[in-house]
Amino acid sequence: MRLLLTLFVLALVTPGLAAQPVAGTVLRLEPMGADGLEARPISIYLPPGYADGERAYPVIYAMDGQNLFEPGYSYAGVEWGLDETMDRLIAAGRIRPAIIVGIWNTSARAREYAPQAVFDRFAASARAQALESWGGGVVSDAFLRFVVEDIKPLIDSRYRTRPEGADTALMGSSMGGLISLYGLTQYPDTFAAAAGLSTHWPIFADASFQDPHIADAWREQALAAWSDYLEDAPLDPARHRIWLDHGTINLDNLYPAYQVAIDAVMAQRGFDDRAHYRSTRYDGADHNEAAWNARLADPLVFLLGVGQADGTSSADPQATDRTSRDGG
Repeated sequence: MRLLLTLFVLALVTPGLAAQPVAGTVLRLEPMGADGLEARPISIYLPPGYADGERAYPVIYAMDGQNLFEPGYSYAGVEWGLDETMDRLIAAGRIRPAIIVGIWNTSARAREYAPQAVFDRFAASARAQALESWGGGVVSDAFLRFVVEDIKPLIDSRYRTRPEGADTALMGSSMGGLISLYGLTQYPDTFAAAAGLSTHWPIFADASFQDPHIADAWREQALAAWSDYLEDAPLDPARHRIWLDHGTINLDNLYPAYQVAIDAVMAQRGFDDRAHYRSTRYDGADHNEAAWNARLADPLVFLLGVGQADGTSSADPQATDRTSRDGG
């Protein structure tokens, strides 16, 4: 009784002690691969309460799975903190509980994440430059088939998912954001939403991009390729939702000029309201896991929100909603 009374008093006087969110569970499946694709582990986040009920959950398929949950496996030892952010938002009632499937990347990451149908529209010399750097051909179409035909059926069979397209989304950062958007366009009935953080619109970039003339010339052809592809992509603002964002320093400094042009293309496609399309700039944000962790709540609320996201980050007051396409 004395112990219970002590805990009760501590909960009253210690800020946050009684409000700690219940933690979800992170599991890891056996490595999976497909013809021409290297096997890789799959990490699964199950929301709090999953084991205690019969409820079915929406699912987000997230790229770079080793960077999402466990710092010991993530790039530079910094993780997204996706599980902790999910726990917090669920406890606050801001999002619907969901399952997150973290698909680990491999040594062929760039080739798996470079959108084939967009890359094929680049000039031959540009494609050759990228392929030489990557050490092989683009296999993003094969990667997406792997996600849709192998990973998703396994997840739907083992876990209580809501398998319909309306409850299934893709998410990633940098080139992971590219493959997420590309996956939505290639499988518009399988997925209903995609989120790209620091979306790497150039597809390829190297040290030569520090020369403004090289960066400008590459951007011109890259935007022509993206515009040509997106103008006819099977996207429907009545049933698809897209989140795109970027920071403003280091590699992210390449993206603002791209994003303004992409926003204009998407507006022409009818993605001109905040409920279905969000384009956000985070001033001072870098291109790394720490920056994505700082604003992760925003795309999660957009994808899973009980209501509608407000377009600004509680973690970063410098967020600017560009859905209005003010060119800022």
